[in-house]
Amino acid sequence: MQIGIDLGTTFCAVATLDDRGRPSAVPNRDGDILTPSAVYLSPDGSAVVGQPALDMALEQPDRVATLIKRKMGLPEYGRPVAGREFRPETLSAIILKKLAQDAATQLGPITGCVITVPAYFDDTRRKATMDAGRIAGLNVLDIIDEPSAAALAYSVGSGTRETSEPPQPQTVLVYDLGGGTFDVTLVKLGKKRFQVLAIEGDVRLGGKDWDDRLANWAAEKFLKEYGSDPRTDPQSEAMLQSTTERAKRSLSKVEQVSLTVTHAGHRLTVPITRAEFETLTRDLLIRTRLTTQQVLAQAGLTWPQVDKVLMVGGSTHMPATGKMLTELTGREPDHSLAVSEVVARGAAVHAGIASAKANASGESKGSDELGEIVEISVNAHALGVQIRQGVEQLNHKLVLKNTQLPASAEEVYYTARDNQTRVRVRILQGEAHQADACSPVGECWIEGLPANLPKGSPVRVKCGVAANGRIEVTATDLTSGRAAMAAILRPGGLTDHELSREATWVRNLRVQ
Repeated sequence: MQIGIDLGTTFCAVATLDDRGRPSAVPNRDGDILTPSAVYLSPDGSAVVGQPALDMALEQPDRVATLIKRKMGLPEYGRPVAGREFRPETLSAIILKKLAQDAATQLGPITGCVITVPAYFDDTRRKATMDAGRIAGLNVLDIIDEPSAAALAYSVGSGTRETSEPPQPQTVLVYDLGGGTFDVTLVKLGKKRFQVLAIEGDVRLGGKDWDDRLANWAAEKFLKEYGSDPRTDPQSEAMLQSTTERAKRSLSKVEQVSLTVTHAGHRLTVPITRAEFETLTRDLLIRTRLTTQQVLAQAGLTWPQVDKVLMVGGSTHMPATGKMLTELTGREPDHSLAVSEVVARGAAVHAGIASAKANASGESKGSDELGEIVEISVNAHALGVQIRQGVEQLNHKLVLKNTQLPASAEEVYYTARDNQTRVRVRILQGEAHQADACSPVGECWIEGLPANLPKGSPVRVKCGVAANGRIEVTATDLTSGRAAMAAILRPGGLTDHELSREATWVRNLRVQ
């Protein structure tokens, strides 16, 4: 059985396809659709994932890892968990193992999965996500951007695959505000065709930032009252974060709540209204508004040309997001799908499409129709090569942002000095002109150049971006014909040996 996994910053969800090829959510072992993205490492050597792990954070915060997704692509989680330094991939793998275990109890053996990533994840973070799946022992069929997955689920749920006549193509804007990341994507939906037009986003903006704003507000009031800061104590801070997160959720339903802050033997209860909270976080909402306007401009569209606005992600439950989108777009956002489940459902659809196109064993549901769906995506970041111009290191773009995928481009560059014996090709992602303002994807080397090469000898670099956003590079010395295939050395990435070691550890770990 194949599943789609929404590996979220704060919550995860799993979905699969029914016998008609329709996606449906798969509850966890406790019967809940959402599983908190939290890991507790017990003193007995086991791991607990989900709500019990969040509960343990109030008592033993040093043994609990949360917000792991925000660390993806970094070489370390950032602080010890249960006295050990972890890679974000390994902590994510523990969550993935738990999700797959729970799904298998209902569906049988899991033969493959598709994992979602924020549309604005760069290559380093995408690879880290796939590595997490490998460490968890999963067969990762593909990764898919979260807003694209949501639009796929909407396309299937709206019935476009079953109408006898091709419907009019719809241009849909997907506003995806999750717990830790924000994406906005424009897609064109038609019968058996799914095309991404443009992507924008922010991997450092999500519901957690609203939580933090509220937590800091309450902590400052406590500090003013008692001269002591609850943010300086791990246990007090964990309680504060839990309290403010619940208060934020309550303010989506009621006009006023009270927060109780406890620290150093003192308690302070402070009321806050929804209007005050919205004022406190207005700049965060404005950031999403500006990004939404930007993606429309990049696609060269106007609001009357957008047929639907879909809201995705648990943080869109905040009333202010819907009000802002209505004011901005001139239409009421679509609420027809469960915002916390829709990404996982779309991932399950993508798994079915991938399986059908690969002519898998026939297990994929609705495989005939799914195999006919055409998916077209774009790259979220420009892809370039670092070059030297005088004393400056610049980003020479080869594949521009929002280019239809898969895509490739090539350019001839020239050696920088006489008698050069090797050439480094450093690949960058980003829109900036200066190389140091971009994200390094990695580098590859052409070794053993012919002797006595003069300065300015030609080297051809070809960059390719796959449909899932992963990058490959070929560099060829045109004098000797020597080529270096995409053995890209990615900074901070896991080697095969390290992957195997972490996978062995997770495999032997009892996860509940």
